Amino acid sequence: MTDGVTILHAHRRRLAKTINADGTIDPYDEAKTFDLIERPVADLAALASLLRDLQQQIHCCVVRGKAADPKRVKAVRRLLHRDAETGDEPTLIEVPRLWVALDVDGLARPEWIDPSDLLGCAAVAIRALPSAFQRAAYVVQATSGHGLMPGMRIRLWCWLSRPTSTSELKLWLRSAPVDPSVLGGAQIIYTAAPIIAAGAYDPLTRRLDMVPGTDAVPVPEPALLCPARPRKRPSTRSDRKGNIAGLVRTVAHAGDHNRNNALYWAARRVAEDADIDARAAARQLEAAAIEAGLSAKEASATIKSALRHAAANG
Repeated sequence: MTDGVTILHAHRRRLAKTINADGTIDPYDEAKTFDLIERPVADLAALASLLRDLQQQIHCCVVRGKAADPKRVKAVRRLLHRDAETGDEPTLIEVPRLWVALDVDGLARPEWIDPSDLLGCAAVAIRALPSAFQRAAYVVQATSGHGLMPGMRIRLWCWLSRPTSTSELKLWLRSAPVDPSVLGGAQIIYTAAPIIAAGAYDPLTRRLDMVPGTDAVPVPEPALLCPARPRKRPSTRSDRKGNIAGLVRTVAHAGDHNRNNALYWAARRVAEDADIDARAAARQLEAAAIEAGLSAKEASATIKSALRHAAANG
């Protein structure tokens, strides 16, 4: 069964980090609009070939989602939901995919494994995944900080036995040491190798390798990857007061330029209501922020800042 990969091309925007001679790393350029390009891939080998090409294309990245309208793919924003502020319509839709990219950032690397040993690093990361992932083949890709920052910073690409949705993957991998934000339909997956400035140290001779294994990860039946529905119980006045569904919706539907502000505002409202379980609410807000496009790290930092400021102000 053939699948597709949606490539985002940002004109005159660098979607690769730069490693400088003094050891500092320049971040990616900010890009507001992209051209959306769909490329067919038949299996993991075809995906590996595409990723090798994309390593050299510093203006490109990929997403799991698909163009919402094939006729509207030039110079568009990266939106899963309508932007309430600007009225811009969604440009991407969530679709089940036969492939998945798993970001493993910061997992401890044993001292006897050198960062340049991508297969050794991959073996450690794979052991931390659910049992179904243990025997599969992978493309292992070193991200920009691998070998320069603590822990392992790699991405594992694999093929799945059936098209699998974002919600299924997040439930299945909820206990695995992977970044759940990359499983979202609009979240950028950077594919270009970093730019090595003159005189800079590059700890890796290559950044892509193949891990041998079975053709596909066996995915459980859909019924096994559906979240359990909580039993309904009569609501009380206290329940209604502590309900944060509206705050969660506000964060999940926030526009690109308002996501952090919406998340900070919602977290402050949580801190101000004594009937709300702040810890449980923080988890819900973080999940909504990730759905809106923030990384798990950004969402967590914003929530912690809001709660800290609320506490400081009584």
